[in-house]
Amino acid sequence: MLMPKRVKYRKTHSAPRIKGKTKGGATLHLGDYGMKALEPKWITARQIEACRVTISRFMKKKGKLWIRIFPDKAVTKHPAETRMGKGKGAPDHWVAVVKPGRIMFELEGLDLATAKEAMARASAKLPIRTRFVAREN
Repeated sequence: MLMPKRVKYRKTHSAPRIKGKTKGGATLHLGDYGMKALEPKWITARQIEACRVTISRFMKKKGKLWIRIFPDKAVTKHPAETRMGKGKGAPDHWVAVVKPGRIMFELEGLDLATAKEAMARASAKLPIRTRFVAREN
């Protein structure tokens, strides 16, 4: 599971909404094919891991995969059946803040059909709409 080794603050502010397009990471940087986010959402470390496993199993030791998002935001939660008050809950899981236009995964060393199918299978594991993008030569 992806998570930071250490952070400056254990508990982060939870932003009520994610506005605007992505600030960076909107173009293919490392690979020939990519998966672009079309909606804003928090993507959990478990969802990123599920996508990684799905893509790498479908690739069958061919090609290379890059994960361009990292879960560096802690999400806190109170225990079940706890009354209101008593401060902020303990850190529960980690999320990556993804805005529209962000390239989340990149692939290289595969043919177009295989890359498209691998990204489609991984996209089914995510709670947002995505688009397959290819490098223009």
